[in-house]
Amino acid sequence: MAFELPSLPYEYDALEPNIDAQTMEIHHSKHHAGYTKKLNGAVEGSDMEGKSIEDLLKNHSDNTAVRNNGGGFYNHNLFWEVMSPNGGGQPSGELGDAINDAYGSYDKFKEEFSSAAAGRFGSGWAWLCVHPGGKVEICSSPNQDNPLMPGVGCGGFPILGLDVWEHAYYLKYQNKRPDYISNFFNIINWDKVAELYAANK
Repeated sequence: MAFELPSLPYEYDALEPNIDAQTMEIHHSKHHAGYTKKLNGAVEGSDMEGKSIEDLLKNHSDNTAVRNNGGGFYNHNLFWEVMSPNGGGQPSGELGDAINDAYGSYDKFKEEFSSAAAGRFGSGWAWLCVHPGGKVEICSSPNQDNPLMPGVGCGGFPILGLDVWEHAYYLKYQNKRPDYISNFFNIINWDKVAELYAANK
């Protein structure tokens, strides 16, 4: 079955003023749609057809078209889910404890995650990953790579991802990537991140 572009769980303007409606519309309906179409083209008629996106990323990322477009498909699927117009605040429960254990405090986590996102040269992503046993780790990756791919980032399961490609923020923020990163924390859907943490620790 072909991969399908998911519908967003909110309207294009729902994340304003943190992310503007025009950026969201272009990002979802053009960029994400493009990755989805090209991923389907890359696997159609091959022995990769019918495999899950996770299987493709873990076992077939040596295929450049799968790496770039499969990564773009998966990464954006996660990105839309971990944002919400009712987001913000701080994580609690097991996830909050894991973040405090790893970084000492939420503020220190925020600082480290922001640094990973701001310090990624060129295009890429910042991630919070969970390892078996529940330990969390921050890392970043170039282009549309992600930690499910062998030898990329922290090698855990990604539960929070921030897109720092210029198409994700340039219309509103221009070259002020740190402002975009700072405002991302206003819309993080910590309930979803906690759900992914619990399912993959």
